[in-house]
Amino acid sequence: MATNDRYPRQATTLALAHALSAAERGLAVIPLSRTKLPALRSPHRDDPTAPPCHGECGRPGHGVYDASTDPARVRELFAAAPWATGYGIACGLPPHHLIGVDLDTKSGTDATGALRELALRHLFTIPPTVVVRTPSGGRHLWLTGPPEVVVPNSAGRLAAGIDIRGAGGYLVGPGSRTDHGVYAVSPGTAHLAPAPCPHSLLRLLLPPRRRHRATPGGAHGLGLVQFVQAAHEGQRNTRLFWAACRAYEDGIGDQLADALTEAAVHTGLPEHEARSTITSAARMTRPTP
Repeated sequence: MATNDRYPRQATTLALAHALSAAERGLAVIPLSRTKLPALRSPHRDDPTAPPCHGECGRPGHGVYDASTDPARVRELFAAAPWATGYGIACGLPPHHLIGVDLDTKSGTDATGALRELALRHLFTIPPTVVVRTPSGGRHLWLTGPPEVVVPNSAGRLAAGIDIRGAGGYLVGPGSRTDHGVYAVSPGTAHLAPAPCPHSLLRLLLPPRRRHRATPGGAHGLGLVQFVQAAHEGQRNTRLFWAACRAYEDGIGDQLADALTEAAVHTGLPEHEARSTITSAARMTRPTP
């Protein structure tokens, strides 16, 4: 029994050491469990009426929104999750604006071949970069994107077996121990920095442009939409809520809801959270009988 109790502590200590090393390189991290999920559960899990929260409440348990490069904060997160055996690296954050290309091998897919085919078709090459091997035999390629570009997460959109980790997503860090094994840096790539994503590949990672539509509410509605589009990490939900409240107060909330949702998604906010925030704003501004 003592041996079984001792092993998790060793795994957590090792995971913390790897996480602190990553944080020193400017990579924001969170503790992960052996299932590769965030080790800390949401503090709002027992309150179904709680509004969307990305850590504004000040408590840990908000997944990738807890990610930090501050050693004291990283130690604090791991202290709150002594069962953690790995760490996640948040994508899309400065200074690296990390983009993860996850090449899966499960179900017999040849993701590496699919990426090679895409490269030939769209005339790009993957530069030398950090490569992390997964316990299942897959690979994670680490790339960086421009600060002004928000790359969304996707699964199999490029090709079968190719998943993309972008804004709001995370990569399992090398040295993490999971139920299926340990993640490790591929030989010969540990000394490399994440390479810039080729422009042709970056274009493939972005969602297709939508046709321009007139914004309901004229100049005022356009101003509210632009206010949401200018939101940065940590203020997206707050800006969306404020803009939605103004829209409903001015009688254009229902007409502007889709445009506000699209603007929020453009900043990296998940669509279901954006619509939930707009619904909350509509409820808050509804006239009292």
